[in-house]
Amino acid sequence: MTSIRRLIAIAITPALFMATSCGRHSTSEVFYLIAANLSLPYWKTAETGFNAAAARYRVTGKVAGPDNYDPQAELQELNHAVAAKPAGILISVADEGLLKPGIDAAIAAGIPVITIDSDAPSSRRLFFIGTNNLDAGHLGGERIAERLGGRGNVVFYSMPGQPNLDERLQGYKDIFATHPDIKIIDVVNIKGDARNAFDNTQQYLAQTGVARVSAFICLEASSGKVVADAVRRQKITDRVVVAMDVDQDTLAEIKDGTIEATISQKPFTMGYVGLKQLDEIFHNMPKSLSKDYSVDAFAEYPVFIDTGTALVDKANVDVYARSAADHQ
Repeated sequence: MTSIRRLIAIAITPALFMATSCGRHSTSEVFYLIAANLSLPYWKTAETGFNAAAARYRVTGKVAGPDNYDPQAELQELNHAVAAKPAGILISVADEGLLKPGIDAAIAAGIPVITIDSDAPSSRRLFFIGTNNLDAGHLGGERIAERLGGRGNVVFYSMPGQPNLDERLQGYKDIFATHPDIKIIDVVNIKGDARNAFDNTQQYLAQTGVARVSAFICLEASSGKVVADAVRRQKITDRVVVAMDVDQDTLAEIKDGTIEATISQKPFTMGYVGLKQLDEIFHNMPKSLSKDYSVDAFAEYPVFIDTGTALVDKANVDVYARSAADHQ
């Protein structure tokens, strides 16, 4: 009888282990992805990664935020998410000063928060997943300096105050500091509307002489296509356009030659890895969420997970185009 009991126990144990493992996750576990400008292809890709991870882990993923650039609306969605007491929150920070209190409130309520794409390092978020934006600016700056021969006027398109864009701008400035004949004429605030980039490009293309702009640099995804369109309409072929991200329109403009290059990010990976990390934290909660793990040499968590950047131009654009087509 003892031998029979042992055999039964051996048979039952793997089945019990499998049942316990499968029971770790539940659709009642809800994770949020919150961002602004959700209508952009960039965020559609991040959402796809987030939902793919939710499906794999058999949990519920919810995406919330305004379709346009509206930090106040993003804050409202963050507050709604915190009130719902989810298992975790991923958030891309459009305005650090505005969103920091909401992030800190989530942590105080016992809700793990990880920032992706755009960070809020002054908040109590656990860590950041995304692009090394300073390096992204360095990549773009080196290409601009090379194409201009170290001399010329440049204009940026950005949304000042958004942390990731400000870091990219600083990366460009770092490179230009070693090329004093490259002058930054303007940092245009597009205010979340790419049409502002189009209008300003048309105006700058009309300037000649010492005011002539040699390069247009887009620090966010939506401006590249419209800046290229403005350049093409005036049939100008001697200006350099550097874009951000690898949506299909931008890749097409690189093939056409209107855009010199773009800086690739990995929003799918940000969404996927972000939910995966939140799930791990939720099921293995630390003693304290509010601890500053960045100054703990024995911390369970990193300060930053770099999802990678690359410069895309005519030499490798087809590789990125095929990858995008494979994931449509």
